[in-house]
Amino acid sequence: MKRNCLILNVRRHLTTALSLLVLAGGLGAFAAQAAELPPLGHQMNPITPAIEAPAFELPDMDGELHTLEAYRGKVVMLNFWATWCPPCRREMPSMQRLYDKYAERGLTVVAVNQWEDPDLVFEFTGRLSVDPTFPILFDRDSRVAEAYKVKGLPTTYLLDRDGRIRYQAIGGREFDHPEVERLIEGLL
Repeated sequence: MKRNCLILNVRRHLTTALSLLVLAGGLGAFAAQAAELPPLGHQMNPITPAIEAPAFELPDMDGELHTLEAYRGKVVMLNFWATWCPPCRREMPSMQRLYDKYAERGLTVVAVNQWEDPDLVFEFTGRLSVDPTFPILFDRDSRVAEAYKVKGLPTTYLLDRDGRIRYQAIGGREFDHPEVERLIEGLL
């Protein structure tokens, strides 16, 4: 038990330090590097048969609690991410474009931040070219990520209106790609 707490504390401090380094370096340097990076993927892997998504209750930046159950009846894109993760940062604008396009038809995007402080994430989102309007939740001890068996960041799940996981992607994606939109259309 003490060893697990020590590992968790070390991970939190390391994550905070890495996040601060990324923000200190500025997103301008990242933007210059992004031009040299290969394009993000768009493949979403089907989960067959679909499985029930684990329930959760997580706070947003204001401390308001959100539950998965509150999104029942909507198609949910559930994205696990962190500010220190380059593909996570690169895919965020496409998540917002997708949300803008489909929110009125029943899609919600939920970004679950791993290990980081809300103030750090607030500063990060303030530097993006587009301000995310979808919920950003905080999984500071990774219990929800563990329930979803997240092995790397970013990891994204598409849930149907009944709360079942239908698709999964590990790694950065261009979420407003026509093939991803086709999958979402099928779930809506």
